[in-house]
Amino acid sequence: MSPAVPIAPHTRSTGIPPHLDRWELPPGWRWGEEGVYTAHRHAMQLVDAFGRALALVTAPDPAHEKWLFAEARQLAHRNHPNIPTTYHFWRRYRESPRGPGYLRRWVAGETVGARLRRIGTETVPYMLRVLRATGSALAYLHDAGATHGAVSPDNIYTTPAGRLYLLGWQWAVPAQDVPAGLRPDPAFVPLPNELLTGAWRPTPASDQWQLGAVCFAILTGELPPRDEVPPVRVVRPEVPASVAELVDRALAPSPDDRFFNLSGLLRQIERISGTGTPLLVGVDQSSGEYRAVSEEDRLRWATGDDYEVLASLGTGQFGSVWRVRDLSLEREVALKMLHPNIARNEDAVARFRREARLAAQLNHPAIVPIYAWDAKGDVSWYTMEVQEEGSVADLVARNGPRSIAEIAPQVDAVLDGLGQAHTNGIIHRDIKPENILIDRYRRWRLSDFGIANALGDDRVGASGTPAFAAPEQLLGEAQGVAADLFAVAGIVVFALTGKLPFGGGDARAILAQQLAGNVDLEQFPPELADWLRTALSADPEQRFRDAASMQREWRALTRELARQERHATRWTRWWNATRRFFLKPR
Repeated sequence: MSPAVPIAPHTRSTGIPPHLDRWELPPGWRWGEEGVYTAHRHAMQLVDAFGRALALVTAPDPAHEKWLFAEARQLAHRNHPNIPTTYHFWRRYRESPRGPGYLRRWVAGETVGARLRRIGTETVPYMLRVLRATGSALAYLHDAGATHGAVSPDNIYTTPAGRLYLLGWQWAVPAQDVPAGLRPDPAFVPLPNELLTGAWRPTPASDQWQLGAVCFAILTGELPPRDEVPPVRVVRPEVPASVAELVDRALAPSPDDRFFNLSGLLRQIERISGTGTPLLVGVDQSSGEYRAVSEEDRLRWATGDDYEVLASLGTGQFGSVWRVRDLSLEREVALKMLHPNIARNEDAVARFRREARLAAQLNHPAIVPIYAWDAKGDVSWYTMEVQEEGSVADLVARNGPRSIAEIAPQVDAVLDGLGQAHTNGIIHRDIKPENILIDRYRRWRLSDFGIANALGDDRVGASGTPAFAAPEQLLGEAQGVAADLFAVAGIVVFALTGKLPFGGGDARAILAQQLAGNVDLEQFPPELADWLRTALSADPEQRFRDAASMQREWRALTRELARQERHATRWTRWWNATRRFFLKPR
């Protein structure tokens, strides 16, 4: 059995852990494929009857049942965008097949701590985003007369869509509800001096110190020492003085020397530019024109009256993507801002706007809806629905290859969406794992429809990732619906194996592999291998005629594979039962 207190901040688990062996889920629910142990807790992914991914939070130690209920009760009364929603607590009853445990929103992604261990130190803008989001949740908590007590890089989750969640709620209960002798492990949770001795009594001031320690770790790559914390600029000299002074004050040894409360700290942040440098937005003295110092600066200048910039979601061939809050409708959306070299091309912008208008008319569950298009000066952008689970590329990078049973309904839906788009005369031309996004119901959804076509990129290298471009794209030839279908087949290979269908390398090397038909299909069942062989044919005429015919064949082969799996499972159960009978001691 996995330890109640892991040897690392978060320990991934596979399968159903021993303490959940006897649980029976409600009808229509099923176990997910992910789980994680944290200090005295386990979170197991469930999928409910609505298709939502939820987290079942349990205590591996039965003696912690009252503590677990206190945690759930506290969390159930919280309503903040950076605190996961809690839905229900299953108590333990003699006749019940489940309990104790509570259900909350499943948070996909990684902790800030895991991110730092993976990529090293982060930028000042990233630190400020973490500080704003986590500080807002803590200020809300303090206003309710509660504290958190375990703010650390490994208790702050960042989702693929850029949203931040504060976890570690087992410590955010009244001190008398925490079992005697237990407190957060200082190896993973930074503790100010006032919490290192005496009774476990966290305060708003200790929460503030811990938040400062998180910021210190983001900027320097390590948690601050317990005694004599060095000034931030001594460890990282390029940090702007205004930012360093803020973090240094939050880390003051004496609680009286810190900010009076977190609301005061948050007000101080607003005086600091989102770019992480003194505010350099202004007018170029030589030309009289506005001059920005960064992509985020350009976006804030152009959209400041309509959107609040929350987080960067990444950058691609055509632009950068941001999580923003629509101030007029009070909702969070994804905003894609075109790169300056594209936005300054009037013909390209006109084509993009025309194509975006067509794509916005597509109404299908497997297509991310486009909300609006706008421009200001040389900044052009459009907004779309934000997808909380990131992309297929994120999913495979995070959790490895997927099963055919998992992706079967998703590929079916993507082909259905493609069929509708193709019927309306819209070809994607840039389908790749990064452009298939995943919503909170774990549905795969196509994004960036028509951008390559709108920008005139139906030439060589139209796809941002040549590995998923059809041969006719890499050759600069005319492209039709067959190019999109080729890319979908490549994504099926990628999702099932975690590998690119024709290997890496440049476009020439990939094209040579495609023309030679060098893709390993022996690893797949014959039905699936035949389907892939047709869809990945170098000759567009030899592929499926359209998305509808490709979808019909996909449904047929997945039904057959599911039938074979059911038959194999029944045979295995019979064989195991027979062996137990004959091997039973007489």
